[in-house]
Amino acid sequence: MKNISILGSTGSVGTQTLEIVRANNDLKVVAIAAKKNIKKLEEQIREFDPEIVCVYDEDAAEQLKISVADKNVKIVTGMDGLIEAATYDKAKLVVTAFVGMIGIIPTLECIKAGKDIALANKETLVTAGHLVMDLAKKHNVKILPVDSEHSAIFQSINGENHKEIDKIILTASGGPFRTWEKSKMKNVTIEDALKHPNWKMGPKITIDSATMVNKGLEVLEAKWLFDVDVDDVQIVIQPQSIIHSMVQFNDGAVMAQLGLPDMKLPIQYAIYYPERRYLAGEKADFGKIAQITFEDPDFEKFKGLSLAYRAGKIGGSMPTVLNAANEKAVAMFLNRQISFLEITEIIEYCMSYHQTIHNPTVQQILDIEQWVDEIVDKRW
Repeated sequence: MKNISILGSTGSVGTQTLEIVRANNDLKVVAIAAKKNIKKLEEQIREFDPEIVCVYDEDAAEQLKISVADKNVKIVTGMDGLIEAATYDKAKLVVTAFVGMIGIIPTLECIKAGKDIALANKETLVTAGHLVMDLAKKHNVKILPVDSEHSAIFQSINGENHKEIDKIILTASGGPFRTWEKSKMKNVTIEDALKHPNWKMGPKITIDSATMVNKGLEVLEAKWLFDVDVDDVQIVIQPQSIIHSMVQFNDGAVMAQLGLPDMKLPIQYAIYYPERRYLAGEKADFGKIAQITFEDPDFEKFKGLSLAYRAGKIGGSMPTVLNAANEKAVAMFLNRQISFLEITEIIEYCMSYHQTIHNPTVQQILDIEQWVDEIVDKRW
């Protein structure tokens, strides 16, 4: 029996992780955490019987305690509770599926506790990759990527000499506005931006995919996961989302991982690595796939991509500014406070005013997030 913890159990990755648990009788969920969706948390408690549950929101935690008073489960709250659930001693592996910088401290504490990490929280590596990877090496902890692209890269280099990598090729669907003129994008609505052509994801990552900032964040994530320079990561548009990413080696050989767009595959691969388990569902039928096409990304139309590369080249605390400004701007867009194109305007504005810190501490990273919040509120 493999005991796991799931941070962000009510979100897209979290609920799909639980689908995998349902299908495999050798997995046990011992701890879960979410921000405040107590209705879904109660359902999960009654089905999976975790021993400890964190509700980040204190008021929601009190309501949940009343709802599950008949269950033998410990309810904790806040960051201290999140760390307690994340580092629960019975868990062997922790799926970090929270969205945003909230995942940094729990991830670092998991590593210190010797837990292997199935990492779906890309913001942790974007902002604190230098801390995470050094700590993982020190504690001999595996960081197993859950993002479909990084899982594809991880699978493609399995058994290969990493020193022989020439470049990483990150594929992207191009999102819902791939074929739109930039002038038309001035009038993008929330409903337009949430219509991803291939993937079903949570609202934040769906908006990130629409701006293609998500792909920029993945470049920065790849830098830390695979120890490469950002200039060695190429983005290619692959609209059908069949090729999930590729690796080119020094001799010109290209390894790729292909399949239908389904997040359960990379989640399950991370949980059971290095074993491959049967996964129910439709499989790719290459006799029926009409075509697989490629395009270069439009860096002018999707300015978030160029901003991400710039942040990666500067390094230090600049990727934190990029990420924090994007989180703030996406939240504002979803609240109908700004237009779609203002998302990248806010990111560029914050980056232009930041004085880079070369090796930021956790506290400095969190302080930068607060600084970004304040200057955006003053300007917008």
